[in-house]
Amino acid sequence: MTHDGPAEVVLTPERHTIDVIPDAERHGSPRSQFTLWFGANMQITAIVDGALAVIFGADALWAILGLLIGNVAGGAVMALHSAQGPKLGLPQMISSRAQFGVRGAVVPLLLAILMYLGFAATGTVLAGQAVNKLLHIHSPVLGMVIFGALTAVIAVTGYKLIHIVGRIATVVGIIGFTYLAIRLVTQYDIGAHLGEKAFDIPTFVLAISLGAGWQLTFGPYVADYSRYLPRSTSDRTTFWSTFAGTVIGSQWSMTFGALIAAVASKSFMSDQVGFIGDLAGPAAVAILIYLVLVVGKLTVNVLNAYGGFMSILTTVTAFEGRTKISSFARGAYIVGFTTVATLIAVAASADFLDNFKNFVLALLMVFTPWSAINLIDYYLISRERIDIPALYDRTGRYGSWNVRALSCYVLGVAVQIPFLATKFYTGPITDRLGGADISWIVGIVVTAALYYPLARRTANPPAQMIYPPDAEMART
Repeated sequence: MTHDGPAEVVLTPERHTIDVIPDAERHGSPRSQFTLWFGANMQITAIVDGALAVIFGADALWAILGLLIGNVAGGAVMALHSAQGPKLGLPQMISSRAQFGVRGAVVPLLLAILMYLGFAATGTVLAGQAVNKLLHIHSPVLGMVIFGALTAVIAVTGYKLIHIVGRIATVVGIIGFTYLAIRLVTQYDIGAHLGEKAFDIPTFVLAISLGAGWQLTFGPYVADYSRYLPRSTSDRTTFWSTFAGTVIGSQWSMTFGALIAAVASKSFMSDQVGFIGDLAGPAAVAILIYLVLVVGKLTVNVLNAYGGFMSILTTVTAFEGRTKISSFARGAYIVGFTTVATLIAVAASADFLDNFKNFVLALLMVFTPWSAINLIDYYLISRERIDIPALYDRTGRYGSWNVRALSCYVLGVAVQIPFLATKFYTGPITDRLGGADISWIVGIVVTAALYYPLARRTANPPAQMIYPPDAEMART
């Protein structure tokens, strides 16, 4: 006798990878997108991201406004990617083959894999600290290893468990962060630290870039978590559920981080997790807050591991032609990814804040052109009509390499170099702008201007969406 109850369904490893989700297996509602992305943003790294704007010179009030502008702008782009999921039933980066070619999509994919590794590693540094304090462990490496193992288990189990963890993170995040906010305003004179500095364009633009960069780097995997929604789910509902969850969650965390940096930047910079634990007050409450930090960080780290696995598999199958792999191979990919991310975390935990700022801004440079090309093609050129079987056939409609799209992408990245403002390089135009980094805006505008007219003349979308024969269930 077998048991087919909910627990077994959730704990059974997911079967699908980069193949289309059949209609018969679609489930859920757009509300799941709100809780997943809200929970994924109620976490320590988002707090650090908000703090960076203040630590690097902005007044807290202007930093919060800049972060809001960036979160709204980047969140809108990210949510447009999410809205592709129900219609296509595919992971996000597979759809890039429609623009770049079956093998050409490997170019942004390799950068996406580096992004997932980077975010997973930086997240593991902070979460490992929280695990250590929660379990009273003195070895920083052991905390990271425990956190990496938890990440792998949930990512291997897959989509349904990931959404459950997102719902848990939403509830504990609201409770924990509300408590911390109350503690912050009662322990510090917040008002005295607002408006201390005059408005400064470079630091204000930095705050916008940090918010926008945070959101835009979700773009390459956001549809991975909406692809199981019923095909009839409206684009608008998916968009607003994702947008609201990611913007509210991230802005809440980043505002909290900006205020912390304003009142206690030195203490926070030296020990971000420890500072929040001390802010919580009594030891028993601090333990609960460390648990909140672990749950929130676990949510987004699982997304990084899951998305990293999808990107690696999409890259490999571009040359092998497969659409599915065994459950064992799937688990091996994910465990391998989390192992590498943990090793990077162990080796690169020093100078965390400065490295993280430059990492986020560097990713912003390489992913804004990809977003521009993907969204312009899907919504304006193909008009939501994709030949899905051709995405797996390098001799099909989309070919192996789309040189035109790849050229626009490379130019979209290159044109940003004179506008960069990073620790390692500052562009000549940036100096004339007083240090303001507007490279990502230039990247979007130039890439769109190059790609749209070119794609209108050369694209060959199908007359309607084409699904594999086994993706549709019988209509009644």
